[in-house]
Amino acid sequence: RKETEMGQQSLIYSFVARGTVILAEYTEFSGNFTGIASQCLQKLPATNNKFTYNCDGHTFNYLVENGFTYCVVAVESAGRQIPIAFLERVKDDFNKRYGGGKAATAVANSLNKEFGSKLKEHMQYCVDHPEEISKLAKVKAQVSEVKGVMMENIEKVLDRGEKIELLVDKTENLRSQAQDFRQQGTKMRRKMWLQNMKIKLIVLGILIALILIIVLSVCHGFKC
Repeated sequence: RKETEMGQQSLIYSFVARGTVILAEYTEFSGNFTGIASQCLQKLPATNNKFTYNCDGHTFNYLVENGFTYCVVAVESAGRQIPIAFLERVKDDFNKRYGGGKAATAVANSLNKEFGSKLKEHMQYCVDHPEEISKLAKVKAQVSEVKGVMMENIEKVLDRGEKIELLVDKTENLRSQAQDFRQQGTKMRRKMWLQNMKIKLIVLGILIALILIIVLSVCHGFKC
């Protein structure tokens, strides 16, 4: 049984790996796709190339270059241009940040904190600007033969006879609940702040009135 609740999100999961060591990853979903993507990583040829594998209405897209692998899992309806263009963006950003640097010796998941948020940003940008990304992908395709991307069924790659059922559950429910709690907390704090301000203004008004009464009584009106 496939459990899917994805809304408009077409890019599900992404990671950057050195060899078979995943250095940074990001997803807003839970499911077995992370394990499947990792298994595919173990089977990828080491040569520089792009690979796309089909699995149960999703594509597992890989870009291998200079010992590093960039991966994104996408819904099949996203097509091939957006995932591949996303991987190109991630590769360029990653190389700018870590080219010849600590990525060469980083241990598993050690770049999660730094680069995980960047994967999220690139995912969101590609989802929000599909037309722009598609145009860029087409231009790049004319120059660098993107049409050479290999496409196979994932079962074949993983040497499995049986069909793989992909499980993708949106964790947005938990996130939206947490957001609701935060919003409620913010509203409550704002309400308390307004109440405190009202009390302070009332007290201040009473003090000013008392001071005026005292001054007027001492001065017998305004004849001081």
